[in-house]
Amino acid sequence: MIRYVDCTALRSGDGSAQRPFKTISQAAAVAMPGDEVVVAPGIYREDVSPRNAGTQRQPIVYRSAVPRGAIITGAEQVMNWTPYQGDVWLLILPNSFFGKHNPYTTLVFGDWLNQGTPAHTGDVFLNDKSLYEQDTLEKVLDPQFYDGSWDRAFTKHTWYTEQSQDGENTLIYANFQGKNPNAENVEITVRPHCFWPEAEHVNYITLSGFVVTKAATQWAPPTALQEGMIGPHWSKGWVIEDCEVSHSKCSGISLGKYLQQGNDNKWSHFKYKDGAQTQRDCSCIAQIDGWSKETIGSHTVRNCDIHDCGQTGIVGNLGCVFSVVENCHIHHINNKRNLAGAEIGGIKFHAAIDVIIRNCHFHHCTRGIWLDWQTQGTRVSCNLFHDNCMPYDYLLKLENREGLGLGEDLFIEIAHGPCLVDNNILLSERAVKLPTQGVAFVHNLFGGAIAAVGRGVKNGSQKYDSTRYTPIHMPHRTEITGFMSILHGDVRFYNNVFVQQPVREKMVEMVADYKDNEWEDENLTAGTLTYSGYMTEEQWKACFEGYCGEGAPQNRDRYYMPLPVWTGGNVFFNGAKPADVEEDFTLDTEHHITLELKEENGQYRLETNLMDYLPEAKLITSDTLGMAFEPEERFETPEGEDILFDTDFYGSSRMNHLVAGPFSK
Repeated sequence: MIRYVDCTALRSGDGSAQRPFKTISQAAAVAMPGDEVVVAPGIYREDVSPRNAGTQRQPIVYRSAVPRGAIITGAEQVMNWTPYQGDVWLLILPNSFFGKHNPYTTLVFGDWLNQGTPAHTGDVFLNDKSLYEQDTLEKVLDPQFYDGSWDRAFTKHTWYTEQSQDGENTLIYANFQGKNPNAENVEITVRPHCFWPEAEHVNYITLSGFVVTKAATQWAPPTALQEGMIGPHWSKGWVIEDCEVSHSKCSGISLGKYLQQGNDNKWSHFKYKDGAQTQRDCSCIAQIDGWSKETIGSHTVRNCDIHDCGQTGIVGNLGCVFSVVENCHIHHINNKRNLAGAEIGGIKFHAAIDVIIRNCHFHHCTRGIWLDWQTQGTRVSCNLFHDNCMPYDYLLKLENREGLGLGEDLFIEIAHGPCLVDNNILLSERAVKLPTQGVAFVHNLFGGAIAAVGRGVKNGSQKYDSTRYTPIHMPHRTEITGFMSILHGDVRFYNNVFVQQPVREKMVEMVADYKDNEWEDENLTAGTLTYSGYMTEEQWKACFEGYCGEGAPQNRDRYYMPLPVWTGGNVFFNGAKPADVEEDFTLDTEHHITLELKEENGQYRLETNLMDYLPEAKLITSDTLGMAFEPEERFETPEGEDILFDTDFYGSSRMNHLVAGPFSK
């Protein structure tokens, strides 16, 4: 059955073509499996909560009649501003205006939020640009540029909120820098979501072709109810496609965790247990509560443009399992830098079991992808990354980088794998951060460094052991089989190309501050050199088979030493450096490789002479890669099938021109 919605209708009808509903929420209250809700162009200021689930064969589909013509927004337009002083205007709203949720009395809060200045979940927008919240009215009356923002020029557009003395009204002061807010498009966020079921297990919903924007979302750490503007809220089989998702206070799309009673932001509330411990508890409690392949995950996010969100474009812990993110453009995430903490990125996933991220474009994000804990069976394939590493020099000043670190294209943290990274183009100065193990890099182009190798396991204690132990799962399942710390190593590099690019002087100064830091290092050199000193498989195995040379461990140290590294077919240019463990590699000191990424009408093209100087390579397969050590799981498809790396970045066969890197011609 097709149910129609049109916000321009004179009055709400029965959902027929002749008498459409006036709101999407009305349709969402009655839509049943197999129904399609067709939404006419217009602005829908509502928080849609689908009531009924679809089925795998009969999903409930919500479709914009005109692609990106229907806009679901958590904001309201406000035009009753009064002049206050200078460029500052005042808006007074009764608290009843906000119903049960007032974003201007609700602070952004949660585990791993490193917030120096308190921030509210609400926001003020001038012509679709978010203003900068201040903690005093004086800072709005006399605004200063904020050099920590990636959009410094707009940072004098500021706002401040407080409650009236009688507690009945919300007061918002805003500096519009000479603009009259009553003559411009000024909006404030008032709703916590745009398309989010109140209940769990509202399965098999499709959201297609909408613009979803401006919601007062809450911080979404892995230990909390992870909310987004759009989200399945702990369910199975959602499809989010062809949407534009933007301007969430925190996260745009959440494929994440449900509310665990007694274990929601427990670190922040209880304080006596470290966040790593409460995060382990989250996974175990979820398993007790029925988290499984049959009940949760298997979502698809495709062909979406996701941008200008404060925390993440897509977030998810546990609920993201068995999902696919493909053909998405994820950019300008956390550019305001009004939020800081350990949960920020274009994508931030925990427990990305059998998750595939492919054919996406990540740029101008504080970091591109962050895969944290329980990255098992995960594949990152055929993505383009660039400008995710503090692209503007003023951001590298000491006072502007506190709480966020340097950033990178891809960060994989304390996971056991297998995680497969293949056919990607990674052009930021810091390409990959690897305090982890069980990863295979195949046919990638690295234009930046690999950092944090052998680090990131300790959890900050200066006096006591604070090793972090993370879960291991059954292959292609959620069931937990054990916990282990990270030994490091267990990494494979095959048929990759490493090209050293010029490094900014400010970048060199910045990484020098990280000397002896548990979470960072000083490496800005492209190549595998940070794995120098690791063993080959043969050397490692010899430590368990009788005498293996003077100084080799004969006792139980051998069970806790770094795991081996496998290599083959890698190529190094422009001063990129191989590790001393490298085998069958090419170090080209004769030719200079140029990498220039050009944009024309929104399309990107990489101009390079790389293909002129690549030697022939060997075909890599799952048999080449073997299995990740701790889970004893092969580098294979989620269905358990072998992978042949016989296609390139574009999906073309590389068998007629088999060379290192992501391109075949």
